Amino acid sequence: MQYTYKYKSPLGNILLAADEIGLTGLWFEGQKYFALYLDKEHEETELPIFEQTKKWLDIYFSGKDPDFKPPIHFTGSDFQNGVWEILYNIPYGQTTTYGDIARQLAKKTGLERMSAQAVGGAVARNGISIIVPCHRVVGGNGSLTGYAGGIDKKIALLKLEKSFKDTFFVPRKSTAP
Repeated sequence: MQYTYKYKSPLGNILLAADEIGLTGLWFEGQKYFALYLDKEHEETELPIFEQTKKWLDIYFSGKDPDFKPPIHFTGSDFQNGVWEILYNIPYGQTTTYGDIARQLAKKTGLERMSAQAVGGAVARNGISIIVPCHRVVGGNGSLTGYAGGIDKKIALLKLEKSFKDTFFVPRKSTAP
């Protein structure tokens, strides 16, 4: 059984989800893949895991690096879980690239190489935003590639962590027909 709780952040409403093991979801309201891994049958309630997560988020949104993490329960495929584990360990205030993650995962799994594009697909479907910091992943050329919550939120999170660099390239939507 999964449980949910709504959190109001400075960047918009967030839906938290958890099961008996740990946090299973943290989605900005209206984001791409919103509640992708949420069971159809779930219950909105207060739980200790949500209290921990709210405390973590309050500290994070105050501009500080929380010195703890709530328990996490990844619920994706083995490949996705491997990518998300790498994301989970990206330090506060730092960024990495899809290619770097692909190389780390290839090394960890004993493969010669791994597709950065496949990694990008798993990063995009990360169901535990912010705490599993997919916003810290940038393109190999320094571009701020997609973020399920929106590029504006990605920029805001990187600025909050003081890791937003003027050298990042923010892609613009094409106006061509």
